[in-house]
Amino acid sequence: MNECLLCDSTIASTPTWKALLGLDDTTIICQDCSKKFVHAEIRNDTDELLDQVTSLYSYNEAMRDYLHQFKFLQDIALAGIFAHELHAQLKGNAIICPIPMHPHKKIMRTFAPVDELLTSARIPFTHLLEKTGTESMGEKTKDQRLVMNPLFALKPGTMIQPTTYRLVDDIYTTGTTLRHAATVLKQAGAKRVEAVTLIRA
Repeated sequence: MNECLLCDSTIASTPTWKALLGLDDTTIICQDCSKKFVHAEIRNDTDELLDQVTSLYSYNEAMRDYLHQFKFLQDIALAGIFAHELHAQLKGNAIICPIPMHPHKKIMRTFAPVDELLTSARIPFTHLLEKTGTESMGEKTKDQRLVMNPLFALKPGTMIQPTTYRLVDDIYTTGTTLRHAATVLKQAGAKRVEAVTLIRA
């Protein structure tokens, strides 16, 4: 018997190999809470920078509460709730590159949410990029976002191969952040850049 990490209700679970590997979210979240998350609609957001964009869930009240508890209340255990879905989406031969946080922001938050999501999903990843600014996308208008200075740069000593890279972030809003990151990778020689986000706003 376990307690749901979101509502603390008691849930019954049958031991499985997936559960032992940390890939089965049914052991840590109850069915009632699980049903509150809505799968995202499939959209065609591809362009010359992003060859494919996939978001797993839509932003709703349940997801808002999840993000608040996970990111701002620093409940790192919640990273495992979507481990199974993320593992299924990210497994393969692409090089996984999480969108980085600015070091100052990471110090304030004490952990990197995207890194924790990937770790819980048992997905190997490599930090190829570093944040070059602290500006928030939410504070910018559409026109301002179009003329912003680059948000990212390659980490010193990083070599980009002519292969497929998959960017991972927690939430997709306008796509500006992902496109800034994709620009750096493609200019450095990446053949294909895809993106996967947990949430689509």
